[in-house]
Amino acid sequence: MNTRFSNWIWISILSVLLVFLFGITGLVGFAPQALALDYNKESLLGSDFSRRDLTDSSFTKANLRNSNFSYANLQGVSFFAANLESVNFEGADLTNATLDSARFIKANLTNAVLEGAFAANARFDGAIIEGADFTDVLLRQDEQNKLCKVAQGTNPTTGRATRETLFCP
Repeated sequence: MNTRFSNWIWISILSVLLVFLFGITGLVGFAPQALALDYNKESLLGSDFSRRDLTDSSFTKANLRNSNFSYANLQGVSFFAANLESVNFEGADLTNATLDSARFIKANLTNAVLEGAFAANARFDGAIIEGADFTDVLLRQDEQNKLCKVAQGTNPTTGRATRETLFCP
């Protein structure tokens, strides 16, 4: 009777552990989702977020000068009023991101995808945009004109020419 009770306890403990582990790793039919993180108003100078999945995270009013977001998944991320001076966004996916009032001064947007991003009042002074895809990005006319002066290349992910996505003449 004692052995039987002991076996039952061990089986119960193992069952609970397995359910916990499978739930955590997403092995019960659900793919693990990236957790949306809140970095609002943080000073993150020179931080390395390269190749990270930051879907739906928020960097509102954050100071990210000289940070690295190369090849990161930034879909739906908010960079509202963020300082993005000299930030590396090479190959990053900024689809449907909020970029309103952000400062992309000297930022590297080489081969980035910004499709559907909201970038009204964003500033791109000195930004590198070779191969960037600006399809359906809401920009101020003066910023669009500024970007058209330096626009070149084709995005390797979407196959779209930067000049065409900006509607450059």
